[in-house]
This record gives sequence, structure tokens and C-alpha cells, in this order.
Amino acid sequence: MNAITSQLGSQLSLVSLNGARRPAPPPLVLVAHGSRDPRALNTVRTLIERVRELRPHLPVHLGHIELNEPLLADTLASLDPKDGAVLVPLLLSRGYHVKRDIPEAAAAVPELRARIAAPLGPHPLLVETLYARLVEAGWRAGTSDAARRAGGVVLAAAGSRDPESIVDTRRTAQLLAERLGVPVVPAYASAAAPTVSAAVRALAARGRHRIAVASYFTAPGRFATECAAAAPWIAAAPLGTHAAMARLVLHRYDQAAATLATTEQELAAV
Repeated sequence: MNAITSQLGSQLSLVSLNGARRPAPPPLVLVAHGSRDPRALNTVRTLIERVRELRPHLPVHLGHIELNEPLLADTLASLDPKDGAVLVPLLLSRGYHVKRDIPEAAAAVPELRARIAAPLGPHPLLVETLYARLVEAGWRAGTSDAARRAGGVVLAAAGSRDPESIVDTRRTAQLLAERLGVPVVPAYASAAAPTVSAAVRALAARGRHRIAVASYFTAPGRFATECAAAAPWIAAAPLGTHAAMARLVLHRYDQAAATLATTEQELAAV
């Protein structure tokens, strides 16, 4: 019944109050990085299904920057140019892929009017997901004052040389610290410092001895596995297919689609 209601509501949303059919929404292209770990591709595919369940009328496609098919270039080439597209990076911060790789792929199909959404992070829905994954791993919600004084979290991220990426990750760490009531130190698997092990040592030096690792990765993979192995206590699972992730993908899509529609209206008025 819920599925039928969702589909019916979706169909009605395409009809305006005067009975005229509204233009179809531009397709959503979820842009994943790509991974040699098959669990990553399975995770992304499942996330796409969750997005489709939330917005059944919306065409959703997948494109990878590298390592997996379909590649982003092939996905964009397969789209109908008249429909446009909104590219939503399945990435957690600003960095090279968001600033260079994805725009260059979109520019290679000039007949396709595409809008690139902001990366997923930082955002409160990511913090909600990180918190849920920590609780699943054994973090106790509403811990005592003594437990909070002993607790700390390392936010393990992939890492980037882009300073804006570091800023974004630090902002997520700050939001998670406010949510948990304990210090949260960002750490990186590559390209930036500190490492997870160094962050653990820094927290321990501050008297924090119940240290968890929060996995700031969209899917399982080598980096996520290596970071989890450095946890002295519990290690949370990656963000994965949590319901908040699907909502966040659609939120970023809606933001970018609104600006795409505004641009088209301005062009039509010229």
C-alpha cells in the first residue's frame, strides 16, 4: 500500500492545479568514485534503489569517475540532451573530483544542459548517519558524564590535498562533536594529516581512552577497512545505504535542479 501511495503521489506531482502536465524533472545522475572492492558497487546500486523508492517518477542513473562501469562519460552520452541532467557527486567534500573531473565530463557533452550539485558534505543528514552507525557499533546514546569525559571519536576520511576538502571534513567533525558531546578529531587515510593512528594517540594523550572510529566513507573499501583496523575500541560501518543518505542525495538534487530551472527560464526570456 505504501508503494502504491508513493507512486500515485509521484504521478500527481507531475500535474499542475489546472490539469496541465508539468515538464518532467531532469534526470539525476549519481556520480560515484568507483572502487575495486565489489562491496562498493553493490552499496551504490542499493542506494540508488532507495532514491528511486523515495522519488519513483525521477529518472536516476549511475556514472563512475573511474574503475567501475558505467563510466560517467558514457552515462552522460546516453542521455537525451533535451532533458538536461543534474549530477549529484557521491562525495563528501569539495576536492579535485568535484572541481575538475565532474565538470570536465559534463563539458565534454556540450549539448547536454547539466547542473552539478554540491557534494554531500558537510550536512546534518551526514551527521545523523554517522551517529546511527556509531550506535550500531556499540556507542551508547545518552552516556554518563564520566563516559563522556573518557570518550572521543576519530572521524576517518579518505583525505585530500585540497584545503577546502579539509575545511569540509573539519566542519563535519565539529557537527558530530556537538551531537555526541565528546571531542571528534578528523583523520585521513591518505594525502592529509593526521592519520587515524595519530589522531587516536592525540585523544589518548588528552585522557580519552574510549575512542571510537567513525567511518566517513560512502561505501566499504580499502581505506575504510584500514581505518577501522586502527580503532582501539569500536569502529563504525561506512555511511552506506542509510535512509538519510538517500534523502541527502535528493536534497542536493533539488537544490541544483532549482537553479537549473531558473537558468532555463532566464534563457527562455531572452
